[in-house]
Amino acid sequence: MKQIRCKMQSEQMRARIELASRIFCYVLSTILCFILALCTSLGPIFRNQDIKVHLGSITDFSWINALIFIAAFAVYATILRTIIYYGKHASFPKQYSRFGAWIKSIFRKKHHTHAICRLIRNISKRFYNAALWFIKHSTRNRRNLFLTFFLGWIWAPVTLLAAYGADICSQIREYSWAWNQVTGLKQPYIGFFSFVPMDIYPTAHYLWPSKPTYLTDQHNIVLTVIYGATTAVSRYFTDSNDAGIILLAFIQFIFAAWCVAASANRFLNRPWLKIAQSPQTQQFQQTQQTQQTQQTPMFARFAVLLMFLLSPLVVCSTIALTKSPLFAFAFLWWFGINYELSSEYSNTSNAYSISSKTTQNYTKPNWHTVLELLISVCVMLIAAKYAWYILLIQCVLLLIFMRKRWRLWLCTILLPTIIIHGALLLLISSGAIINGDPIESRGVQLQQIARIAKLDPHSIPKSAKRIIAPIFNLDQTAEAYKPYDADPVKSSGLQSKKVSYRWRYVSRENISKLNIAWWQMVTHSPLVATDAFLAKSYGYFDIFDRPYVGPEYYIDTDNIRNSDWIRYWNPQFRTDFADSISTWSDIPVIGWPIHGNTFVIATLLIGVAEIILRRWRTVLWHMPLALLIGVMILAPANNFERHMLPIAFAFCFVVLTFWRDTSTLTRYNSKECLELKAQDGREAYTAVCAK
Repeated sequence: MKQIRCKMQSEQMRARIELASRIFCYVLSTILCFILALCTSLGPIFRNQDIKVHLGSITDFSWINALIFIAAFAVYATILRTIIYYGKHASFPKQYSRFGAWIKSIFRKKHHTHAICRLIRNISKRFYNAALWFIKHSTRNRRNLFLTFFLGWIWAPVTLLAAYGADICSQIREYSWAWNQVTGLKQPYIGFFSFVPMDIYPTAHYLWPSKPTYLTDQHNIVLTVIYGATTAVSRYFTDSNDAGIILLAFIQFIFAAWCVAASANRFLNRPWLKIAQSPQTQQFQQTQQTQQTQQTPMFARFAVLLMFLLSPLVVCSTIALTKSPLFAFAFLWWFGINYELSSEYSNTSNAYSISSKTTQNYTKPNWHTVLELLISVCVMLIAAKYAWYILLIQCVLLLIFMRKRWRLWLCTILLPTIIIHGALLLLISSGAIINGDPIESRGVQLQQIARIAKLDPHSIPKSAKRIIAPIFNLDQTAEAYKPYDADPVKSSGLQSKKVSYRWRYVSRENISKLNIAWWQMVTHSPLVATDAFLAKSYGYFDIFDRPYVGPEYYIDTDNIRNSDWIRYWNPQFRTDFADSISTWSDIPVIGWPIHGNTFVIATLLIGVAEIILRRWRTVLWHMPLALLIGVMILAPANNFERHMLPIAFAFCFVVLTFWRDTSTLTRYNSKECLELKAQDGREAYTAVCAK
């Protein structure tokens, strides 16, 4: 009786857990579809607003927006349901299968054609076979992939030389002033009438050490030193920064080709799956057959080549000298290494081979993989200040869920993070460099404060005004407010800017009280604060929204037009190329493939599907993508393309991983494998059917 009672209780507990799991899945799916549909429905309100006449608000929500919301919710729910269905059954729903079969039947019908048509068909068939051969051999290994991307992108540095904006110019200026200080040249520092490079973005004066220094961590100190030193050498030999800028762009171009080739090789070819066993054994034959069924389809290889060779997001980023493209390529490299290590970890208990020696090769990563992981982590930390947050959180998750490799995570992720970030803090505390202004990470708060000051100033409590007065000039803040960009609010720009952020006079104590004033303003005007948040971040989740700054921005900037001689190199082609990308981006639907928010939305849908399908190991190493979405929301601008580059670059591989996991799970639960499990036991079942 006790056994029966315990069995009934366990079944009831399982039923409750299953019910709770279903409720969680429905709630998670509903929340995602609601957010995407809401941003899509609010898009027309914020896009069509005239900031000089009327600022869009959720109070402008009409029945047209309601219809858009309902339609968008239905579309996203259908897409998510289809993804989940495919993840469970490795096939699309029957209605889609019938539609696909009908399309295939149209093309398979035999028609009596003319001899010319048969000739065209034969030529097309030969071209198709040649294309298959090219795709197969160009993606066969890392070397071929590197050569493919190098030769496929080489036209960009040849015709455009480099792409850059105000960031690298500011970094060069900082280094030049620092070098002048080393050589003994007297320069202004802190003063009411002085305006130095640190005042451009700006950096609050309370962060400046008493001893003059002109290097800041505003744009990452390591990049500032590298860019500044290279251009300084260029000025010494050529009296111009242009040669150094071109050299830096070409180095980044090679680095981009290497990163993409390394990750593409890992996802497409999975080179760590090497079976060194005698072909005479039946188990080897079965394992070899299993591996063949898991070969990357030719269409996936073609899609990867198409994405990386033709997408302006990628091509323009290869020579764009700013921190975001560099971080994106390093992140893609690191993302591929994570996939390899995760796959090896999941294969630890899978008997791909008979001997224990081969199994050990799976559990212990190759030395070059460890070295690549270390270098990619260092480049990420050098390129972006927020990288250490992502790496630290991911390291904690790996230490919890992949404990067997704790030494690897500590030595290749945590240790470099501590060393590089600790060295930076040491330089800041010693007064060698100036820390970045913390106001940079308060984009949402700045927009809410500015919008409330502009639209609802009477709601601001007196206590909040007293706290915020030493930090912001509320009148100037209200005038500088733009719904899609927080840079004017924090006074970023040249000397002729409006001073809304009192960076010259604000103190550390004033900044520490900013959260109090902000919260008081938000609670007294919640509607305006909500509008400010939505207006600043909706574009990342509205597929119809055009990027605020597209991939063509750095191709044809004022800084390039004012350069010494880069501006004379194919100026018309540069302008036409940037205009063509902008025109393509403006076309509805057709422009979606080159919009970063398209990949953000698709990644969110796949990520939620992975959670619902309980693919926890995949969710674990996809977690940095979710963290990057959080970084985008907190960024100063709305729908800023460069913040979405890592997600856009990794998207093809996310889809490929989803397909591969689905195929593996389907084979694992197939009739043949289940019969093998019943007959020969768990070990044979795992050896033949597991991934």
